[in-house]
Amino acid sequence: MTNIDFSPLFRSMIGFDRMSSALETAYRSEPGGYPPYNIEASGENDYRITMAVAGFTEKDLSLEVRENILTVSGARSENEETSQTKYLYRGIANRSFERKFQLADYVRVLDARLENGLLHVDLRREIPEAMKPRKIEIRGEPGRFIETDAKQGQAAA
Repeated sequence: MTNIDFSPLFRSMIGFDRMSSALETAYRSEPGGYPPYNIEASGENDYRITMAVAGFTEKDLSLEVRENILTVSGARSENEETSQTKYLYRGIANRSFERKFQLADYVRVLDARLENGLLHVDLRREIPEAMKPRKIEIRGEPGRFIETDAKQGQAAA
């Protein structure tokens, strides 16, 4: 199942041209991985990504948003990797990472902070006023009103 044909859906759906590539990417990406993370909804339009990045400092981490893709990456500094420490057991991951999150339209990054080994990235969906739903009034032809005559049961123009 490498390619999925979405052409029948495009006949009745408008503006979902990126859906096929998003689903293909989701299919190829592996679940889980390093570092572990949570995605929380803290309101109707507010979200938070929390990543466990124990051992990384602010200078080791990088966040970038490009074309609706949030990329979080981390790389340890050179001096830690070349230290002369001899480990008997190494259970704390000491590797670089890169995680990508596909953001929906109109989602922007508000804040990113590192607290107690957790990286919190706050997001908000801000739909422009022009994109919000609005009620359209339906009017008849100008100057033409239809009245009903109760005696005759017919409509008179």
